[in-house]
Amino acid sequence: MYVIGTVGLPGSGKGEAATVAREQGIPVVTMGDVVRQETADRGLDPTKDHGTVAKALREENGPAAIAERSLPMLEDRLENHEGVLVDGIRSGTEVDVFEERFEDAFTLICIDAPFDVRNERITVRGRDAGAGDGGEPLEARDERERSFGMDEAIDRADVTIDNTDTLEAFRERIETVLEAARDGRIGAIDTASITLESEP
Repeated sequence: MYVIGTVGLPGSGKGEAATVAREQGIPVVTMGDVVRQETADRGLDPTKDHGTVAKALREENGPAAIAERSLPMLEDRLENHEGVLVDGIRSGTEVDVFEERFEDAFTLICIDAPFDVRNERITVRGRDAGAGDGGEPLEARDERERSFGMDEAIDRADVTIDNTDTLEAFRERIETVLEAARDGRIGAIDTASITLESEP
C-alpha cells in the first residue's frame, strides 16, 4: 500500500500531477473536490466561493476537517488499488492526518513554480473566476492558502519538484516520483534533478 500526497500553491501543477497518476492507473482523491461539493451543497458558486467555503469548513469543523472528509474516500480506493494519490494538501495539520493514518506508506510531494508562471497558467485554464469576474486575484489565493498552514506542509515534503520547464519534462519527473513512491524508494530520489540515483 502507498499513499502519495501533493502540496503546492495554486497553479503550481498539482492537477497535471494528478492526471499523470490517473494515466498510470493510480486513483486520485482531490481535496478541492470536497470543498467544491460543499460549496454547491450550500447553494454557492464553486468558481467564486470555493475559498470562502474552504475557510468556513475549517473554522466550523477544525483545521483537519477537509483531510478527515477525504480519508473514507482514500480508504475506499485502496480496497481495489495498491496506491492512491491525494491531491491538494494545504496544511501541516492535514499532513498529520495522513501520516497518522498511513504512517510510512505516506509520501508528500511538493510541486513548486514561481508566481508569474502560476498566474499565467490559472488564466489559461479558466477554471476559476479571476478578480475581474468576481473571483480572487492570485495574490489573495496565495495568502489564504498560506493562512491554512501551507508553508509548513511544503517544508515537510519528502520531495520537491520544480515545474518551470516544459510540460513533458514535468510529467517525466512526476512519473519518476510516482514509481519511486510505489516501490518504496523515495529516499533514492535526487531532489536536484528528480532522477533515481543508481543502485549501489
